[in-house]
Amino acid sequence: MSINKKDIEQYLSEVKDAVGNDRYRLDRNSKRKDNINLFLDYVIDEAKAKDIILSLTIMDFSEILQNEHRGFEHERLYVFGKDVVLLERNGTEEKTVSLYIKFNKLENCYVIVISFHEQKYPLTYFFK
Repeated sequence: MSINKKDIEQYLSEVKDAVGNDRYRLDRNSKRKDNINLFLDYVIDEAKAKDIILSLTIMDFSEILQNEHRGFEHERLYVFGKDVVLLERNGTEEKTVSLYIKFNKLENCYVIVISFHEQKYPLTYFFK
């Protein structure tokens, strides 16, 4: 699969449109403990998460993954990373946190934010 800036700009524009119009959800269920932990470890809420998503640029793009869940193999998941300053919930320090953000944009332009948590390993950025 070839990746170019125009395609990623288009994808990101559609994601931001969906998020800006509240046509999205940030997964925080039992399978997404890392997402839950971000909200437990840092002072962050849905509004701040939305602002972070809306601030993404193509320079934050990392890779496209194929959905590996049976029945959803046709879906492509887009991975972005972003360094943000967050206040530790149990402490007084602000910290630069490298986030791992993975989207699934459905055909009806509804966006599922599958991953929204601290990076477990450094990302490679496609356009940097």
